[in-house]
Amino acid sequence: MPTATTYTPGSDADFAALYSETYPRLVRSVAVMLGDVAEAEDVVQDAYARAYDAWPRWHNDAPAEAWLWRITMNVATSRIRYRRLRAAGEIVKRIGRPQQTSLDPAVAGTRTDLGAAMAKLQPREAATVVMRHVHGYSNIEIAAALECDVRTVTRLLGRATERLRTELGDAWQHSEAAGSGDAQ
Repeated sequence: MPTATTYTPGSDADFAALYSETYPRLVRSVAVMLGDVAEAEDVVQDAYARAYDAWPRWHNDAPAEAWLWRITMNVATSRIRYRRLRAAGEIVKRIGRPQQTSLDPAVAGTRTDLGAAMAKLQPREAATVVMRHVHGYSNIEIAAALECDVRTVTRLLGRATERLRTELGDAWQHSEAAGSGDAQ
C-alpha cells in the first residue's frame, strides 16, 4: 500500500489505495459528528466523489489523507448546516404563521436586488432575516428554531442587516421600515 509520499496525483490505483486506507476512519469520525452512521457514509461517499474529481490536481506537497479530511469536513459541515436549516423550517411549520407578517413574501420574491443580496449572506444569517422580516418571528422563537441562544440571533441579525444595508442602501431601509422592528 503506498504511503502519503508515494501517491501520484491522478493515479486511479493510488486513489483506490487511499480510499481503502481512509474510508473506515472517515466514516467513524463523521458518524460521531453527525450522530448517524448512514448519513456519515453518504457524506464520506460525497467527499470521495469530490476528491476523485480533484485528484488529478492534488499536489503531493501535503499528505493526501489530510487533503481528503479537509474535503470530508467541508461536506460534513455543509450537511450539518443543511440539517439545521431544514429543522428550522420544520419548527416554523409546527409553530405556524405569525398573525402579522412584516414583509409580504410575494413582494420580497419579486425583488431581484434583495434576492442577490440575500444570496451573499451566510445560511444562518439569511435564515434569521427571513424568519424575522418575512415571517415576523421574535429573536426567542428564532433562537429555538436554530437551536442557539438569543444573543447569537441578535448577532446574526445585526451582521445580516449591516450587510444588507451595504448592498441595498436606501432600498433596505425602506423594506426594514415596513418590518416588525426589534421584537424580542
